[in-house]
Amino acid sequence: MHKILLVLFFLFSVCEAKAPPQLNPHDACIKIEEILKAHVSYQKLTPELIDRALQNYIEELDPTKTYFVETELAPWLKPSPELLAGTLQRYKDEDFTTFEELHEVMVAAIARRNLLEKDMDPALLPKNVQTSEFKDLAWSKNQEELKVRLERIRALQLDTAEKLKSETRPQFLKRLTKRRINREEELITNSPKERKQLILAYVLKAISSSLDSQTVYFTPAEANQFMIQVQQRLFGIGAQLHDDLSGFKILRIIEGGPAMISEKLKVGDRIIAVDDEPVVGMDIVEAVELIRGQQGTIVKLTILRETGSDENKQEEKLEIEIVRAEVVLKETRLEKSYEPYGNGVIGHFHLFSFYQDPNSSSAGDLKEAILEMKKKQNLKGIVLDLRNNAGGLLPQAVSVTGLFISKGVVVSVKDNTGVVQHLRNIEGQPVWTGPLIVLTNRTSASAAEIVAQTLQDYGRALVVGDPHTYGKGTFQTFTLESANYGKVNPKGEFKVTRGRYYTVSGKSPQLTGVKADIAIPGIFSALDIGEEFSKFPLENDEISATFEDDLSDIPAIHRNQIMRVYKVNMQTRLDTYQPYLSTLRSNCTERLELNQSYQTFLKEIAKQDFSSDVVDYYNQNDLQLDETMNIMKDLILLMEISPAKSG
Repeated sequence: MHKILLVLFFLFSVCEAKAPPQLNPHDACIKIEEILKAHVSYQKLTPELIDRALQNYIEELDPTKTYFVETELAPWLKPSPELLAGTLQRYKDEDFTTFEELHEVMVAAIARRNLLEKDMDPALLPKNVQTSEFKDLAWSKNQEELKVRLERIRALQLDTAEKLKSETRPQFLKRLTKRRINREEELITNSPKERKQLILAYVLKAISSSLDSQTVYFTPAEANQFMIQVQQRLFGIGAQLHDDLSGFKILRIIEGGPAMISEKLKVGDRIIAVDDEPVVGMDIVEAVELIRGQQGTIVKLTILRETGSDENKQEEKLEIEIVRAEVVLKETRLEKSYEPYGNGVIGHFHLFSFYQDPNSSSAGDLKEAILEMKKKQNLKGIVLDLRNNAGGLLPQAVSVTGLFISKGVVVSVKDNTGVVQHLRNIEGQPVWTGPLIVLTNRTSASAAEIVAQTLQDYGRALVVGDPHTYGKGTFQTFTLESANYGKVNPKGEFKVTRGRYYTVSGKSPQLTGVKADIAIPGIFSALDIGEEFSKFPLENDEISATFEDDLSDIPAIHRNQIMRVYKVNMQTRLDTYQPYLSTLRSNCTERLELNQSYQTFLKEIAKQDFSSDVVDYYNQNDLQLDETMNIMKDLILLMEISPAKSG
């Protein structure tokens, strides 16, 4: 679990940019109005939204609650009606004085924090500090309480350092300090223009997220990072870097990337300069941006490489040139494998995102993988694994669903105007019509929930895994389109919640998630993960089911013509798995109760602060997937024994 969370933390933390967006107050107001105009629920700022924005702004400045004390925040934590009205009026005048005043308090709080850090005596730090102490923190009441909190955090950090190898402890502690100081320097910049731009960026973030949990303003660096996550592609050299304070160490060279093709870089090399610009001590985001660039251009890297034996190590300085090219992160797209069963195999296809670029797509890659397995093996069943799939492109969710159903509505969207539009699968020939299980967990979200719930609605698949999924039933539009990737607006980009989506049953997974037909709790099942735990989630609602598709959203002039072609080979509601569900659940329960490793795993994750070592040990064979495979084996056997009972 902790390894996964660290990866997620890295993805979000690296988005911080040194240079703020090129904003002025007029720009900020224009962007806010654009966001409001597109939003599903809020079309204008209100005192309630200003109140939310102030709380968000405070948390943007001090997310760990280690700078501010409650007394100095009092005017903004519980703002008076006069303050809210005044802030709203000033916004209309393109004046953000309220937020600027808050920022000045933060600058003073940074100075205080540094004095408190300097005065700490390591010998007097408390013992046995638990990470659970820092969950759901309230603001420190006063400076003395803040001092105690910082001491307990330092004690916890030192305790963590003691568990590391002795040679890496100093680097770990220096890195923590460096990360804090870098952010502080960004916030207290001496440039009035940059500080103004930074404040406006934080204001845009605070107001955007006050509308709902999925509406977000991105700085230019964050927008680039967001597109990389959606497309799983970038332009650079194809290497994973790690900041070790004396350069950026090559941890991994990505298969098929420029670094691998050139054979000039090696794992363990340290990059100390890019195009003759030193990068030691530089923020990793800045270093990565220097290395990335236009496809076909050359980047010169100055590296240090260790040579010789362990007894006689030497360091060689080299300068190498690599031609930048597209790097596709294929390992974060689709994984495929199979498990022998009887006279055939059960296919396991793990889809990590719903992506599309000029050369490939999630549906195309999955289709090709299934056809290849069918050609080479006697494929008896498929487990479509959507765990840790946070979504992606909506049309790809439709196309992936279409691999398993014939014609019919896959998902319906209702936008901020109240208009409902149906997205349909119009292909009449599914790639796989046999036994199908969709494996999900608490981090399966958005497009992953569309696929899981639609296949469940039609009775085409059983959903297995955590009791329910993430619960994101809203759709967003992003101002930076895939076609314009790389042309990021220097004033920033945003994604805004335009409406909700509903599967063919008319139900939305918003807040509730997709309910599993057979629950197998996994590593995230006991954690507070999901839309229901976000600050300002939109409520759930329903529309009419569309199993009987009357094409009412199609203009009447085209409806009859389309109907004649579309209505042939429609997907019907199936009850194929219903006769076996009771037996499948019973067998699953019995196996899990007898599985001591799994029972120990469940006890461990139920703890408030469970041990990652124990969880890693018991989860290394992926017990959730193992049991899903067992359910599929039962299902295939039951369907072979009594096929007449299947729908």
